[in-house]
Amino acid sequence: MNTVVIAGAGPTGLTLACELARRGTPVRVLEKSPEFPRSSRAKGPNQRSLEIFEDLGVLKRIFAAGSSAPVMRKYRDGKLISATDPWAGATPTPDRPYERGWLIAQYRVEEILREKLAEYGAHVELGAELTSFTQDETGVRGTLADGTRFEAAYLIGCDGGHSTVRKLLGIPLVGETAEEQRMVLGDVEVTGIDRGFWHQWLDTDGGVLLCPVPGTERTWWFQAAPERGPDGAPLGPSLESFRRLFARHARLPGEWLIKAELLSTYRVNVRMAERYRAGRVLLAGDAAHVHPIAGGMGMNTGIQDAYNLGWKLALVAAGEAGDALLDSYEAERLPIAAWTLEVTSERLRMALAEIRKPGGGLDVVVTEETSTLGVGYRWSPLSLRPSTSDSPLQPGDRAPDAPCADVETGAVVRLFETFAGPHFTLLGFGERAAAALPGLATPHGNLVRPVAIDAGAPGLSDKDGHAARAYGITGDTLVLIRPDNYVAAIVATNEAPRIADHLTALRT
Repeated sequence: MNTVVIAGAGPTGLTLACELARRGTPVRVLEKSPEFPRSSRAKGPNQRSLEIFEDLGVLKRIFAAGSSAPVMRKYRDGKLISATDPWAGATPTPDRPYERGWLIAQYRVEEILREKLAEYGAHVELGAELTSFTQDETGVRGTLADGTRFEAAYLIGCDGGHSTVRKLLGIPLVGETAEEQRMVLGDVEVTGIDRGFWHQWLDTDGGVLLCPVPGTERTWWFQAAPERGPDGAPLGPSLESFRRLFARHARLPGEWLIKAELLSTYRVNVRMAERYRAGRVLLAGDAAHVHPIAGGMGMNTGIQDAYNLGWKLALVAAGEAGDALLDSYEAERLPIAAWTLEVTSERLRMALAEIRKPGGGLDVVVTEETSTLGVGYRWSPLSLRPSTSDSPLQPGDRAPDAPCADVETGAVVRLFETFAGPHFTLLGFGERAAAALPGLATPHGNLVRPVAIDAGAPGLSDKDGHAARAYGITGDTLVLIRPDNYVAAIVATNEAPRIADHLTALRT
Protein backbone atom coordinates (compact mmCIF):
# COMPACT_ATOMS: atom_id res chain seq x y z
CA MET A 1 0.00 0.00 0.00
CA ASN A 2 1.86 3.10 -1.20
CA THR A 3 -1.07 5.35 -2.18
CA VAL A 4 -0.92 8.95 -0.98
CA VAL A 5 -4.23 10.67 -0.23
CA ILE A 6 -4.31 14.47 -0.51
CA ALA A 7 -7.12 16.40 1.16
CA GLY A 8 -7.70 19.62 -0.78
CA ALA A 9 -7.58 20.40 -4.51
CA GLY A 10 -6.24 23.93 -4.49
CA PRO A 11 -2.87 24.87 -6.02
CA THR A 12 -0.94 23.25 -3.17
CA GLY A 13 -2.74 19.91 -3.33
CA LEU A 14 -2.69 19.80 -7.12
CA THR A 15 1.02 20.66 -7.34
CA LEU A 16 1.76 17.88 -4.88
CA ALA A 17 -0.47 15.46 -6.77
CA CYS A 18 1.32 16.22 -10.06
CA GLU A 19 4.70 15.82 -8.38
CA LEU A 20 3.72 12.40 -7.03
CA ALA A 21 1.92 11.18 -10.13
CA ARG A 22 4.81 11.94 -12.47
CA ARG A 23 7.01 9.83 -10.22
CA GLY A 24 4.62 6.91 -10.45
CA THR A 25 3.23 7.25 -6.93
CA PRO A 26 -0.48 6.31 -6.73
CA VAL A 27 -2.37 9.39 -5.57
CA ARG A 28 -5.95 10.31 -4.65
CA VAL A 29 -7.08 13.93 -4.36
CA LEU A 30 -10.15 14.56 -2.20
CA GLU A 31 -12.07 17.84 -2.51
CA LYS A 32 -15.00 18.39 -0.19
CA SER A 33 -16.67 20.96 -2.46
CA PRO A 34 -19.27 19.49 -4.84
CA GLU A 35 -17.88 21.49 -7.77
CA PHE A 36 -14.67 23.23 -8.73
CA PRO A 37 -14.51 26.86 -7.54
CA ARG A 38 -14.44 29.72 -10.04
CA SER A 39 -12.93 32.28 -7.67
CA SER A 40 -10.00 34.24 -9.02
CA ARG A 41 -8.51 34.73 -5.53
CA ALA A 42 -4.69 34.61 -5.68
CA LYS A 43 -3.30 36.75 -8.49
CA GLY A 44 -0.72 34.30 -9.79
CA PRO A 45 2.68 32.63 -9.49
CA ASN A 46 5.81 34.54 -8.59
CA GLN A 47 9.20 34.01 -10.23
CA ARG A 48 10.13 30.89 -8.25
CA SER A 49 6.73 29.29 -8.81
CA LEU A 50 7.12 29.91 -12.55
CA GLU A 51 10.31 27.86 -12.41
CA ILE A 52 8.41 25.09 -10.66
CA PHE A 53 5.66 25.17 -13.27
CA GLU A 54 8.32 24.92 -15.98
CA ASP A 55 9.64 21.76 -14.33
CA LEU A 56 6.11 20.35 -14.08
CA GLY A 57 5.55 20.98 -17.79
CA VAL A 58 2.67 23.46 -17.45
CA LEU A 59 4.40 26.81 -17.89
CA LYS A 60 3.34 27.38 -21.51
CA ARG A 61 -0.30 26.90 -20.47
CA ILE A 62 0.13 29.26 -17.53
CA PHE A 63 1.58 31.94 -19.80
CA ALA A 64 -1.15 31.46 -22.39
CA ALA A 65 -3.94 31.79 -19.80
CA GLY A 66 -2.56 34.88 -18.04
CA SER A 67 -0.71 38.11 -18.63
CA SER A 68 1.99 40.30 -17.26
CA ALA A 69 0.72 42.52 -14.44
CA PRO A 70 -0.46 45.91 -15.77
CA VAL A 71 0.86 49.30 -14.76
CA MET A 72 -0.56 50.48 -11.43
CA ARG A 73 -2.56 53.71 -11.72
CA LYS A 74 -2.92 55.50 -8.40
CA TYR A 75 -5.54 58.14 -7.64
CA ARG A 76 -6.30 60.53 -4.80
CA ASP A 77 -9.68 62.25 -4.52
CA GLY A 78 -10.58 60.59 -7.81
CA LYS A 79 -7.70 62.24 -9.68
CA LEU A 80 -4.82 60.37 -11.29
CA ILE A 81 -1.63 61.01 -9.31
CA SER A 82 0.88 58.57 -10.76
CA ALA A 83 1.37 55.40 -12.77
CA THR A 84 3.96 52.81 -11.75
CA ASP A 85 5.28 49.55 -13.13
CA PRO A 86 7.04 47.84 -10.18
CA TRP A 87 8.90 45.59 -12.62
CA ALA A 88 10.07 48.37 -14.94
CA GLY A 89 13.65 47.72 -15.97
CA ALA A 90 13.60 44.09 -14.83
CA THR A 91 15.00 41.77 -17.48
CA PRO A 92 15.66 38.02 -17.63
CA THR A 93 19.24 36.93 -16.98
CA PRO A 94 20.97 33.64 -17.82
CA ASP A 95 20.62 32.40 -14.24
CA ARG A 96 17.12 33.88 -13.61
CA PRO A 97 14.89 33.41 -16.68
CA TYR A 98 11.72 34.97 -15.20
CA GLU A 99 12.06 38.56 -14.14
CA ARG A 100 8.50 39.03 -12.86
CA GLY A 101 5.50 37.03 -11.72
CA TRP A 102 2.48 36.28 -13.88
CA LEU A 103 -1.10 37.46 -13.52
CA ILE A 104 -3.62 34.62 -13.76
CA ALA A 105 -6.81 33.76 -11.90
CA GLN A 106 -6.36 31.00 -9.34
CA TYR A 107 -9.13 28.90 -10.84
CA ARG A 108 -7.22 28.84 -14.15
CA VAL A 109 -4.07 27.67 -12.36
CA GLU A 110 -6.14 24.89 -10.81
CA GLU A 111 -7.69 23.95 -14.15
CA ILE A 112 -4.25 23.69 -15.76
CA LEU A 113 -2.88 21.57 -12.92
CA ARG A 114 -5.94 19.28 -13.08
CA GLU A 115 -5.36 18.87 -16.82
CA LYS A 116 -1.76 17.89 -16.13
CA LEU A 117 -2.80 15.49 -13.40
CA ALA A 118 -5.26 13.84 -15.78
CA GLU A 119 -2.39 13.14 -18.17
CA TYR A 120 -1.06 10.80 -15.48
CA GLY A 121 -4.44 9.13 -15.12
CA ALA A 122 -5.43 10.78 -11.82
CA HIS A 123 -8.45 12.98 -11.13
CA VAL A 124 -9.90 15.05 -8.31
CA GLU A 125 -12.76 13.42 -6.40
CA LEU A 126 -15.42 16.08 -5.77
CA GLY A 127 -17.77 15.99 -2.80
CA ALA A 128 -15.27 13.87 -0.90
CA GLU A 129 -15.15 15.37 2.59
CA LEU A 130 -12.76 13.84 5.09
CA THR A 131 -14.35 13.45 8.53
CA SER A 132 -11.98 11.20 10.49
CA PHE A 133 -8.84 9.10 10.26
CA THR A 134 -6.55 6.91 12.30
CA GLN A 135 -2.96 5.93 11.67
CA ASP A 136 -0.38 3.42 12.79
CA GLU A 137 3.05 2.32 11.64
CA THR A 138 1.56 0.60 8.57
CA GLY A 139 -0.64 3.37 7.15
CA VAL A 140 -3.60 5.73 7.44
CA ARG A 141 -7.27 4.74 7.47
CA GLY A 142 -9.87 7.42 6.89
CA THR A 143 -13.60 7.96 6.55
CA LEU A 144 -15.45 10.39 4.30
CA ALA A 145 -18.73 12.17 5.05
CA ASP A 146 -20.70 9.65 2.97
CA GLY A 147 -19.28 6.76 4.98
CA THR A 148 -16.73 5.71 2.37
CA ARG A 149 -13.50 4.41 3.86
CA PHE A 150 -10.00 4.51 2.44
CA GLU A 151 -6.53 3.24 3.24
CA ALA A 152 -3.31 5.03 2.33
CA ALA A 153 0.37 5.03 3.05
CA TYR A 154 0.24 8.78 3.81
CA LEU A 155 -2.35 11.53 4.20
CA ILE A 156 -1.47 15.13 3.32
CA GLY A 157 -3.60 18.03 4.52
CA CYS A 158 -3.71 20.70 1.81
CA ASP A 159 -7.18 21.75 2.89
CA GLY A 160 -6.70 25.42 3.73
CA GLY A 161 -6.64 27.63 6.78
CA HIS A 162 -9.57 25.81 8.39
CA SER A 163 -7.89 22.46 7.71
CA THR A 164 -9.84 19.44 8.90
CA VAL A 165 -6.65 17.37 8.80
CA ARG A 166 -4.80 19.78 11.08
CA LYS A 167 -7.70 19.98 13.51
CA LEU A 168 -8.04 16.19 13.68
CA LEU A 169 -4.33 15.98 14.42
CA GLY A 170 -4.78 18.48 17.25
CA ILE A 171 -2.04 20.75 15.91
CA PRO A 172 -2.78 24.40 16.74
CA LEU A 173 -2.32 27.25 14.29
CA VAL A 174 -0.37 29.59 16.55
CA GLY A 175 -0.37 33.35 16.08
CA GLU A 176 -2.84 36.19 15.97
CA THR A 177 -5.74 37.61 14.00
CA ALA A 178 -6.08 41.37 13.58
CA GLU A 179 -9.88 41.63 13.64
CA GLU A 180 -9.88 45.33 12.77
CA GLN A 181 -7.69 44.90 9.70
CA ARG A 182 -10.22 43.77 7.12
CA MET A 183 -10.85 43.92 3.41
CA VAL A 184 -13.90 43.04 1.38
CA LEU A 185 -13.15 41.07 -1.76
CA GLY A 186 -14.97 39.80 -4.79
CA ASP A 187 -14.98 39.21 -8.51
CA VAL A 188 -16.89 42.03 -10.19
CA GLU A 189 -17.95 42.96 -13.69
CA VAL A 190 -17.31 46.60 -14.54
CA THR A 191 -17.94 48.73 -17.61
CA GLY A 192 -16.27 51.97 -18.58
CA ILE A 193 -12.83 51.30 -17.01
CA ASP A 194 -9.62 50.89 -19.01
CA ARG A 195 -8.51 47.25 -18.62
CA GLY A 196 -4.92 48.14 -19.42
CA PHE A 197 -4.29 49.23 -15.84
CA TRP A 198 -4.48 48.11 -12.22
CA HIS A 199 -6.53 50.98 -10.74
CA GLN A 200 -5.93 52.02 -7.12
CA TRP A 201 -8.21 54.75 -5.76
CA LEU A 202 -6.78 55.50 -2.33
CA ASP A 203 -8.11 58.17 0.03
CA THR A 204 -7.47 58.97 3.67
CA ASP A 205 -10.67 57.19 4.69
CA GLY A 206 -10.26 54.03 2.60
CA GLY A 207 -9.93 52.93 -0.98
CA VAL A 208 -10.89 50.62 -3.83
CA LEU A 209 -8.55 48.50 -5.94
CA LEU A 210 -9.58 47.06 -9.31
CA CYS A 211 -7.28 44.71 -11.21
CA PRO A 212 -8.38 43.10 -14.50
CA VAL A 213 -8.66 39.31 -14.47
CA PRO A 214 -6.81 37.96 -17.55
CA GLY A 215 -8.83 35.87 -19.98
CA THR A 216 -12.08 37.69 -19.22
CA GLU A 217 -13.80 40.61 -20.92
CA ARG A 218 -15.25 42.48 -17.96
CA THR A 219 -14.19 40.69 -14.75
CA TRP A 220 -11.97 42.40 -12.20
CA TRP A 221 -10.48 41.61 -8.81
CA PHE A 222 -12.17 43.98 -6.35
CA GLN A 223 -10.52 44.87 -3.03
CA ALA A 224 -11.60 47.59 -0.64
CA ALA A 225 -11.67 48.67 2.95
CA PRO A 226 -15.17 47.76 4.18
CA GLU A 227 -17.96 50.22 4.82
CA ARG A 228 -18.80 50.89 8.45
CA GLY A 229 -22.23 50.74 10.02
CA PRO A 230 -23.73 53.34 12.39
CA ASP A 231 -22.00 51.58 15.29
CA GLY A 232 -18.63 51.69 13.53
CA ALA A 233 -18.58 47.96 12.89
CA PRO A 234 -17.40 46.83 9.43
CA LEU A 235 -20.14 45.78 7.03
CA GLY A 236 -20.02 42.64 4.96
CA PRO A 237 -19.50 42.57 1.19
CA SER A 238 -22.40 43.03 -1.25
CA LEU A 239 -22.98 44.46 -4.71
CA GLU A 240 -24.70 47.50 -3.19
CA SER A 241 -21.81 48.11 -0.80
CA PHE A 242 -19.24 47.69 -3.58
CA ARG A 243 -21.13 50.24 -5.68
CA ARG A 244 -21.14 52.76 -2.86
CA LEU A 245 -17.43 52.22 -2.18
CA PHE A 246 -16.63 52.57 -5.88
CA ALA A 247 -18.66 55.77 -6.22
CA ARG A 248 -17.08 57.25 -3.09
CA HIS A 249 -13.43 56.58 -3.94
CA ALA A 250 -13.36 56.46 -7.76
CA ARG A 251 -15.85 59.32 -8.11
CA LEU A 252 -17.49 57.31 -10.88
CA PRO A 253 -21.04 55.97 -11.19
CA GLY A 254 -21.61 53.03 -8.89
CA GLU A 255 -23.85 51.48 -11.54
CA TRP A 256 -20.73 50.76 -13.61
CA LEU A 257 -20.36 47.75 -11.32
CA ILE A 258 -22.96 45.46 -12.83
CA LYS A 259 -22.21 42.20 -11.06
CA ALA A 260 -20.40 41.00 -7.94
CA GLU A 261 -19.87 37.39 -6.93
CA LEU A 262 -17.62 35.16 -4.84
CA LEU A 263 -17.76 37.78 -2.10
CA SER A 264 -15.67 37.41 1.04
CA THR A 265 -14.22 39.31 3.96
CA TYR A 266 -10.50 39.01 4.53
CA ARG A 267 -9.06 39.29 8.03
CA VAL A 268 -5.34 39.61 8.59
CA ASN A 269 -4.09 36.36 10.09
CA VAL A 270 -0.48 35.74 11.07
CA ARG A 271 -0.42 32.10 12.12
CA MET A 272 1.51 28.90 11.55
CA ALA A 273 1.31 25.29 12.66
CA GLU A 274 3.66 24.20 15.42
CA ARG A 275 4.68 21.18 13.34
CA TYR A 276 4.11 19.89 9.84
CA ARG A 277 4.24 16.18 10.46
CA ALA A 278 2.55 13.72 12.81
CA GLY A 279 3.56 10.22 11.78
CA ARG A 280 2.14 9.46 8.35
CA VAL A 281 0.11 12.67 8.17
CA LEU A 282 1.62 15.95 6.95
CA LEU A 283 0.43 19.52 6.34
CA ALA A 284 1.15 21.92 3.47
CA GLY A 285 0.00 25.32 2.23
CA ASP A 286 -2.60 27.29 4.18
CA ALA A 287 -3.23 24.26 6.37
CA ALA A 288 0.23 24.91 7.81
CA HIS A 289 0.51 28.71 7.64
CA VAL A 290 -1.60 31.81 6.94
CA HIS A 291 -0.25 35.33 6.63
CA PRO A 292 -1.00 38.80 5.22
CA ILE A 293 -1.69 38.89 1.49
CA ALA A 294 0.81 41.73 0.96
CA GLY A 295 3.32 40.53 -1.61
CA GLY A 296 1.12 37.75 -2.97
CA MET A 297 3.04 34.96 -1.24
CA GLY A 298 0.16 32.78 -0.03
CA MET A 299 -0.45 30.53 -3.02
CA ASN A 300 3.24 30.63 -3.89
CA THR A 301 4.36 29.43 -0.48
CA GLY A 302 1.93 26.52 -0.73
CA ILE A 303 3.14 25.58 -4.21
CA GLN A 304 6.70 25.62 -2.93
CA ASP A 305 5.74 23.49 0.09
CA ALA A 306 4.38 20.92 -2.31
CA TYR A 307 7.45 21.04 -4.53
CA ASN A 308 9.67 20.42 -1.52
CA LEU A 309 7.54 17.56 -0.18
CA GLY A 310 6.69 15.80 -3.43
CA TRP A 311 10.00 14.19 -4.34
CA LYS A 312 10.70 13.17 -0.76
CA LEU A 313 7.29 11.59 -0.27
CA ALA A 314 7.53 9.74 -3.59
CA LEU A 315 10.91 8.22 -2.72
CA VAL A 316 9.77 7.16 0.73
CA ALA A 317 6.44 5.77 -0.49
CA ALA A 318 8.29 3.70 -3.10
CA GLY A 319 10.76 2.37 -0.55
CA GLU A 320 13.68 4.12 -2.28
CA ALA A 321 14.48 6.31 0.72
CA GLY A 322 14.18 6.02 4.47
CA ASP A 323 11.40 7.58 6.49
CA ALA A 324 13.80 10.14 7.94
CA LEU A 325 13.80 11.96 4.60
CA LEU A 326 10.27 13.16 5.38
CA ASP A 327 11.51 14.88 8.53
CA SER A 328 13.55 17.22 6.33
CA TYR A 329 10.29 18.64 4.95
CA GLU A 330 9.41 20.26 8.27
CA ALA A 331 13.05 21.11 8.97
CA GLU A 332 13.21 23.06 5.71
CA ARG A 333 9.76 24.52 5.23
CA LEU A 334 8.72 25.48 8.78
CA PRO A 335 11.48 28.13 9.04
CA ILE A 336 10.44 29.42 5.62
CA ALA A 337 6.88 29.83 6.89
CA ALA A 338 8.15 31.82 9.87
CA TRP A 339 10.19 34.01 7.51
CA THR A 340 7.16 34.47 5.24
CA LEU A 341 5.02 35.61 8.16
CA GLU A 342 7.65 38.21 9.06
CA VAL A 343 8.10 39.44 5.48
CA THR A 344 4.40 39.72 4.68
CA SER A 345 3.64 41.42 8.00
CA GLU A 346 6.34 43.99 7.30
CA ARG A 347 5.09 44.48 3.74
CA LEU A 348 1.59 45.05 5.09
CA ARG A 349 2.87 47.69 7.48
CA MET A 350 4.72 49.38 4.62
CA ALA A 351 1.65 49.25 2.39
CA LEU A 352 -0.66 50.72 5.03
CA ALA A 353 1.79 53.59 5.54
CA GLU A 354 2.38 54.13 1.83
CA ILE A 355 -1.26 54.28 0.76
CA ARG A 356 -1.85 57.18 3.13
CA LYS A 357 0.44 59.28 0.93
CA PRO A 358 -0.82 60.76 -2.36
CA GLY A 359 0.63 58.61 -5.12
CA GLY A 360 1.36 55.68 -2.81
CA GLY A 361 0.17 52.23 -3.75
CA LEU A 362 0.75 48.49 -3.76
CA ASP A 363 4.02 48.70 -5.70
CA VAL A 364 5.76 49.08 -2.35
CA VAL A 365 5.16 45.40 -1.58
CA VAL A 366 6.93 44.18 -4.73
CA THR A 367 10.50 43.38 -3.67
CA GLU A 368 13.25 40.87 -4.33
CA GLU A 369 12.05 38.92 -1.30
CA THR A 370 8.60 38.35 -2.77
CA SER A 371 10.14 36.61 -5.80
CA THR A 372 11.27 33.87 -3.32
CA LEU A 373 14.23 33.18 -5.62
CA GLY A 374 16.44 33.80 -2.60
CA VAL A 375 14.68 31.23 -0.44
CA GLY A 376 16.93 28.29 0.37
CA TYR A 377 17.88 25.67 2.93
CA ARG A 378 21.52 26.15 3.88
CA TRP A 379 20.77 24.86 7.38
CA SER A 380 19.14 21.67 6.11
CA PRO A 381 20.48 18.19 6.91
CA LEU A 382 20.21 17.59 3.15
CA SER A 383 22.78 20.32 2.42
CA LEU A 384 26.32 18.91 2.44
CA ARG A 385 28.60 21.29 4.30
CA PRO A 386 31.31 22.56 1.93
CA SER A 387 34.99 22.15 2.79
CA THR A 388 35.46 25.77 1.74
CA SER A 389 32.91 28.55 1.41
CA ASP A 390 34.51 30.90 -1.10
CA SER A 391 31.61 30.70 -3.56
CA PRO A 392 28.52 32.86 -2.94
CA LEU A 393 26.46 29.84 -4.05
CA GLN A 394 26.18 27.32 -1.22
CA PRO A 395 24.47 23.95 -0.67
CA GLY A 396 20.82 24.65 0.12
CA ASP A 397 20.58 27.54 -2.36
CA ARG A 398 18.33 27.56 -5.42
CA ALA A 399 20.16 26.03 -8.39
CA PRO A 400 20.65 28.73 -11.07
CA ASP A 401 19.79 28.30 -14.71
CA ALA A 402 22.38 28.84 -17.48
CA PRO A 403 22.39 28.46 -21.26
CA CYS A 404 24.94 25.90 -22.49
CA ALA A 405 25.40 24.09 -25.79
CA ASP A 406 25.23 20.42 -26.70
CA VAL A 407 28.80 19.53 -27.64
CA GLU A 408 27.74 17.23 -30.49
CA THR A 409 24.93 19.27 -32.08
CA GLY A 410 25.60 22.82 -30.95
CA ALA A 411 21.96 23.17 -29.84
CA VAL A 412 21.32 25.48 -26.91
CA VAL A 413 20.53 23.48 -23.75
CA ARG A 414 19.54 25.28 -20.55
CA LEU A 415 20.55 23.73 -17.25
CA PHE A 416 16.88 23.86 -16.25
CA GLU A 417 16.20 21.45 -19.12
CA THR A 418 18.66 18.95 -17.66
CA PHE A 419 17.11 19.37 -14.19
CA ALA A 420 13.53 18.86 -15.39
CA GLY A 421 11.97 15.61 -14.22
CA PRO A 422 11.96 13.34 -11.16
CA HIS A 423 15.69 12.88 -10.58
CA PHE A 424 18.83 14.30 -9.00
CA THR A 425 21.22 15.95 -11.45
CA LEU A 426 24.97 15.55 -11.00
CA LEU A 427 26.96 18.20 -12.85
CA GLY A 428 30.61 17.49 -13.57
CA PHE A 429 32.57 20.62 -14.54
CA GLY A 430 35.83 19.68 -16.27
CA GLU A 431 37.36 16.44 -17.52
CA ARG A 432 38.34 14.96 -14.13
CA ALA A 433 34.87 15.67 -12.70
CA ALA A 434 33.22 14.17 -15.79
CA ALA A 435 35.33 11.01 -15.38
CA ALA A 436 33.94 10.59 -11.86
CA LEU A 437 30.28 10.86 -12.94
CA PRO A 438 29.59 7.22 -13.95
CA GLY A 439 30.90 5.79 -10.70
CA LEU A 440 28.79 8.20 -8.67
CA ALA A 441 25.56 8.03 -10.68
CA THR A 442 25.34 4.40 -11.85
CA PRO A 443 24.66 2.85 -8.40
CA HIS A 444 21.48 4.94 -8.20
CA GLY A 445 20.04 4.02 -11.61
CA ASN A 446 17.63 6.56 -13.09
CA LEU A 447 17.49 8.51 -9.85
CA VAL A 448 20.70 10.41 -10.68
CA ARG A 449 21.27 11.99 -14.10
CA PRO A 450 24.95 12.77 -14.83
CA VAL A 451 25.76 15.82 -16.98
CA ALA A 452 29.32 16.59 -18.05
CA ILE A 453 30.21 20.23 -18.74
CA ASP A 454 33.30 21.35 -20.63
CA ALA A 455 34.65 17.81 -20.83
CA GLY A 456 34.10 16.98 -24.51
CA ALA A 457 31.40 14.81 -26.05
CA PRO A 458 28.91 13.72 -24.94
CA GLY A 459 27.98 16.60 -22.71
CA LEU A 460 27.53 20.34 -22.61
CA SER A 461 29.79 23.24 -23.41
CA ASP A 462 29.74 26.34 -21.21
CA LYS A 463 31.46 28.38 -23.92
CA ASP A 464 30.12 31.71 -22.65
CA GLY A 465 30.88 30.90 -19.01
CA HIS A 466 27.32 31.46 -17.74
CA ALA A 467 27.20 28.19 -15.79
CA ALA A 468 30.66 28.63 -14.30
CA ARG A 469 29.79 32.14 -13.10
CA ALA A 470 26.43 31.09 -11.69
CA TYR A 471 27.94 28.19 -9.76
CA GLY A 472 31.22 29.85 -8.78
CA ILE A 473 33.28 27.25 -10.65
CA THR A 474 37.05 27.84 -10.70
CA GLY A 475 38.29 24.28 -11.26
CA ASP A 476 37.08 20.72 -11.75
CA THR A 477 33.95 20.51 -9.59
CA LEU A 478 31.00 18.23 -8.87
CA VAL A 479 27.62 19.80 -8.15
CA LEU A 480 24.66 17.71 -6.96
CA ILE A 481 21.22 19.20 -7.65
CA ARG A 482 18.17 17.93 -5.77
CA PRO A 483 14.97 16.91 -7.60
CA ASP A 484 13.40 20.21 -6.49
CA ASN A 485 16.30 22.11 -8.08
CA TYR A 486 18.21 23.16 -4.99
CA VAL A 487 21.92 22.59 -4.60
CA ALA A 488 22.64 19.58 -2.39
CA ALA A 489 26.45 19.63 -2.64
CA ILE A 490 29.37 21.42 -4.30
CA VAL A 491 32.74 19.68 -3.98
CA ALA A 492 36.09 19.55 -5.72
CA THR A 493 36.64 16.39 -7.77
CA ASN A 494 39.06 14.96 -5.22
CA GLU A 495 36.17 14.96 -2.75
CA ALA A 496 33.95 12.76 -4.95
CA PRO A 497 33.48 10.19 -2.14
CA ARG A 498 31.59 12.85 -0.19
CA ILE A 499 29.01 12.99 -3.00
CA ALA A 500 28.70 9.19 -2.96
CA ASP A 501 28.21 9.14 0.79
CA HIS A 502 25.70 12.00 0.66
CA LEU A 503 23.56 10.29 -1.97
CA THR A 504 23.60 7.09 0.06
CA ALA A 505 22.63 8.99 3.21
CA LEU A 506 19.72 10.67 1.44
CA ARG A 507 18.27 7.25 0.62
CA THR A 508 18.71 5.59 4.01
